[in-house]
Amino acid sequence: MVVRQTILVTGSNGQLGMELQQLAPVFPQYKFIFVTRGEFNIADTGSVNNFFRLSSPSYCVNCAAYTAVDKAESEPDEAFLINGKAPGILAAACAAHNTRLIHISTDYVFDGTATSPYTDQSPTNPVSIYGKSKLAGENNAVKENPDSVIIRTAWVYSSFGKNFVKTMLRLMSERPEIGVVNDQVGSPTYAGDLADAILKIISSGDWEPGIYHYTNKGIISWFDFAMAIKELSQSSCTVKPITTAQYPTPASRPAYSVLDGAKISATYHVPLIDWKESLITCFAKIRAQ
Repeated sequence: MVVRQTILVTGSNGQLGMELQQLAPVFPQYKFIFVTRGEFNIADTGSVNNFFRLSSPSYCVNCAAYTAVDKAESEPDEAFLINGKAPGILAAACAAHNTRLIHISTDYVFDGTATSPYTDQSPTNPVSIYGKSKLAGENNAVKENPDSVIIRTAWVYSSFGKNFVKTMLRLMSERPEIGVVNDQVGSPTYAGDLADAILKIISSGDWEPGIYHYTNKGIISWFDFAMAIKELSQSSCTVKPITTAQYPTPASRPAYSVLDGAKISATYHVPLIDWKESLITCFAKIRAQ
């Protein structure tokens, strides 16, 4: 009898966790264990090590995160606990139990002042509590387990959970006119594509630790993104471009969030899909719900 390797996925009720659940049947050679933050306290060393002893995962994909960017400004301790401390605890457990860790990070580790796509070698300089907590998580993961793979992503959306696409669809159905920021640019990431990339990395049989960037292809503003959503939904809502200054938020956002995906593509042969193509794919899933 062939013993299947086990993939442990934390934060399983988030966008990426849900997409991994959808893809799991396509990878029957693995046994998946999906756990939510409520079921598995990734910030408790004893609980984590006990779970690893019982489940013996070959891989751990850490999708768990504190993602309320603005709320983090008033809840720094909680953000740093989940985003900063917990990845180190998971990484140490992975090292102790011969488990390979894939940890998900963010474009918010950068300050957004660049004029060309960020690589894994670009200097980090987060401008928000959320970004600082995520950078702390990266550093702790690498410190506790240098064999870790860290994937930074940006502008994540899905047919699951709360995200920009679903918010725009709701607002466009409720209001005759909305304003969307046009001076922040980046590359959207369909969580279904990221989930597929993660499982392709695991199933490739290769393992090259380090920091990687993954997004869909293309550089657009939030306004451009909203206009594409308007077009696909055939909404009659008027979408107007506004500046960041016209839409103040508690947390600062990087004005330029473009990540260079060349390394992950070259190392793991992961395809980088055009953002518009992926948006159309996600739309079909939203409509089918």
